[in-house]
Formats: sequence, C-alpha cells, structure tokens
Amino acid sequence: MRTNRSAFRPVAPRPVAYLALAFSLAAAGVVGCTGNKGGDVASTGGGSSRRAFLSMGTAPVGGAFPVVGGAICEVLNTQKGENNWKLQAKGTKGSQANIRGLADGKLQLALSNSAISYFAVRGQSGWEKKYDIRAIATLAPNVAMFITKQESGIKTMAELKGKRVVLGPSGAGFDMFIEPLVNEHGIQYDDFAQRSNATQSGAVSLLADNNADAAFLGGAVPTAAITQACSTHNIFFIPFDDDAKLRLVDKYPFFQPITIPAEKYSDLKEDFQGLNVGAMHLITSADADDELVYQLTKTIWEHREEIASKHPAGRAINEKNVARYTGTPFHPGAIRFYQELKIWPEESEENEAAE
Repeated sequence: MRTNRSAFRPVAPRPVAYLALAFSLAAAGVVGCTGNKGGDVASTGGGSSRRAFLSMGTAPVGGAFPVVGGAICEVLNTQKGENNWKLQAKGTKGSQANIRGLADGKLQLALSNSAISYFAVRGQSGWEKKYDIRAIATLAPNVAMFITKQESGIKTMAELKGKRVVLGPSGAGFDMFIEPLVNEHGIQYDDFAQRSNATQSGAVSLLADNNADAAFLGGAVPTAAITQACSTHNIFFIPFDDDAKLRLVDKYPFFQPITIPAEKYSDLKEDFQGLNVGAMHLITSADADDELVYQLTKTIWEHREEIASKHPAGRAINEKNVARYTGTPFHPGAIRFYQELKIWPEESEENEAAE
C-alpha cells in the first residue's frame, strides 16, 4: 500500500525577485562557505549578480560522495557563465550530517542517500523532527546486497536468521534502508545472532577472518569491496525474494529494481536481480532561492558529460533518472528547469512526497 503523498505536492515556482538570502559575509570580507541558508545572491533572471558562496556537504573520504561532490563543484565553478557563485565540496560524516547542516545553515547544498532523506522529510526512523529539504537532482543508484562466503551454506535471506551480520558503518544511517529490507523478508534485527558495524573494507575483513557470516555491501557497480571479496574468496550473492522485492518497491519510492550484469563480479554466475536501496541525490533547503536553484540545475544538466568524465555517477544525470522521485519533494527551481526541458512527469504520482 502506498503512503498518502498529498502533503508535499510540488508547487509552481515562486516569481523571481531580488531576494537576498540569509547568508551573511563577515564584516571583514572573509570569503567562506559557512553561514545562514541559501548563499548571498540577488537574482537577475539570467544569473546571480552578487557573489554566492555555497558549501556542499559530501561524506568521509573513501566513498563516492566526496568524489562526486568535488566533480559537481568543479564543473559548476568552471562553467558558471553569468552566475557569480563559488562552490566548495566539504567533507562531512555523510547523509545525516548533511541534512542537519542544511537545516542549521552550515551547508547550502548536500549529497544524501535518498532513503535517509525520505525519512528525514517525514521525521521518522530515528529523526527527531521533520526536515524541510528539497531535491535538485537524482544521481547514481546505490546497489547493495548481502554477500557471504560459499562455504557458509547461506543461500536465502531467511537463512540469515541466527547468523552474524555486518550492517554497514556505525552512525551512517544504513538501518533506514536495511531494516525495512530485512523486515520484508520476515527477519527482525533481534533474529541475528550478532549485528556489527564496519566500513565496507572492514566488513570484508570480518568475513575473511570468519568473524561474520554475511555482510551488507554495495554502492556503485562494481563496488571495490565486493570486487576485493570475490578476489580472495568464493562469494555467494544472497538473492532477494521476488515478492518481498515487489512489496518494497511498492511501499518505498527510494527502492528500485536493478540488474547487476554477471560480468561485473567474478563470482556472479548470472545476472543478479538486485535493488537500488537509495540513490545518491543532490539536495538543498526548502527556502533556497528559486532562481539560484534553477541556475544550478540548468548548469549541472548542460555540463553533465563533463561531470561524467570526472566520475561515472555523472552518467545518471539523464532524461530518465535526474528528475525521478525518490521520496523527497523537488525544489521549485529544479522543477521549473525540468519542465522547460520537458522531462518533468507532470501527472506522475511519483513526484509527490509522502506525508
């Protein structure tokens, strides 16, 4: 059953005015990337007349977020046209920190996992309140699954009961998509003999040392940690139950079916019918200036090939994916550009955020 999505129905963009957003520069004129929301910008309709200093939250070094965020910032800085902005990618603790950074004005843009954003918008799954964030662009999928060593004998999701399982880094928010995934397979967290947290490379080490029976790994395809595991062990990819997968896709807009070609991992004998468990997406605060967001969206789209040349995630900036609804309402400035581009699905239920 789908959740009622009427509460955050996208609205038409507000008229562009000379809006001075509440991002204050220091009296001494220090150039920085922290402050109040939105950046210092006055809109002229064709660009930004006053300089905007925009900080984009990414994640710790080692994952895709810092590289993708750096690529987007670099392209926006070198291809800004008439827009007088300066962007800086900022390392953070990841999606949860980024969402809070938008709320308190320390960030003006951020990357996030769309599953984590989904629950933040609703104030659910551990979030203490509803966060007023908006999507700008849906980016690369996060393709993740449970893997185990062939010798473990685990062949189904149900057989994870009573096993020692690694569920991602501590504090990263992975529970927001892992818990509904295992629940839909009839598994509660208490059913595991042991739940542990580790980085992806740490999880592979735990498997190698027989200190874990299975690990939840993924990201871009191929994921380095899974490739590493396959190079040192005979790895089995635990399949998702087809009915459970359909229920997940129906209940949560951030879940999406996806196929992993067999050639991506040496231990895959055939294509794996997996899940996108929460795409990377670019977000901002709901009160960010419409014209600024419009110009950012337009520049990212027009220079998507350059972004893709710096990181493969840029290939997800395409007609079928970039405006895809994942559970977070889109910002009016982004909607306006996608409407002009004629890729905005006006009548689609998928562009309404759940209550």
